[in-house]
Amino acid sequence: MNYPSHPGPIGVFDSGYGGLTILREIRNLLPQYDYLYLGDNARAPYGTRSFDIVYEFTRQAVEELFNRGCHLVILACNTASAKALRSIQMHVLPLTDPDRRVLGVIRPTVEILGKTSSTRHIGLLATPGTVKSHSYRMEIEKIYPGMEITEQECPMWVPLVETGEFDSPGADYFVKKYIDCILNTDPEIDTLILGCTHYPLLLDKIRQFTPANVNILPQGELVAESLSDYLRRHPSMEERCTRGATVEFLTTESPEKFDPLASLFLGSPVSSTRITL
Repeated sequence: MNYPSHPGPIGVFDSGYGGLTILREIRNLLPQYDYLYLGDNARAPYGTRSFDIVYEFTRQAVEELFNRGCHLVILACNTASAKALRSIQMHVLPLTDPDRRVLGVIRPTVEILGKTSSTRHIGLLATPGTVKSHSYRMEIEKIYPGMEITEQECPMWVPLVETGEFDSPGADYFVKKYIDCILNTDPEIDTLILGCTHYPLLLDKIRQFTPANVNILPQGELVAESLSDYLRRHPSMEERCTRGATVEFLTTESPEKFDPLASLFLGSPVSSTRITL
């Protein structure tokens, strides 16, 4: 593949809107870089799709960002990180451009657990697709053997966020239901991972129904800190990331549909361009 060789923006990909909560925290910490966000909103959600389809869609998105000049792409999506990241790293990059990098959101989230958990009992709140992949369990067992992890599917949380009902009284039932369920399954849990990038919009309600002694880990800040550390440790990659403090938004959906909800996730106005993958 002959991708552009000149420096370019940092690519951020998600199947939908949730990755904007990751982008928001990355820009808060590293505002100097240029960013290119791509949401595959027309084909979302990915959570219920097979491994093969998620891999294929994610590969197409990564190649699109590479073609637009990105040397580094963040999969700001738990499903894509769980179902596609390893295959892209092992089978796509060596053949297309071994100097480009694709990073995910699972490892940065897991690495912090040694500092947040004293009981070594961890809870994962995530979409059915992420839970079924057991990617968090495998990563935790790799880094922290012996930690106990309980995985809880929260199928109603993404629809609550994407319909704008995340702050409504009606959301209380479903937020409390899944938190009660996971803590009843293992009362020793002292750290809850929010394993979906939509969930920060539910954070106030999640805190409301979670005991004060339980740590809650949204991913945005953890991924941002991990990216900052990565760029420090890889100066050759850092030199390939342009610094103009700009951000551009691409979506496979219509901008009229994408922009209002994207603005809600990002916390600032969004104006996007529609593309086809």
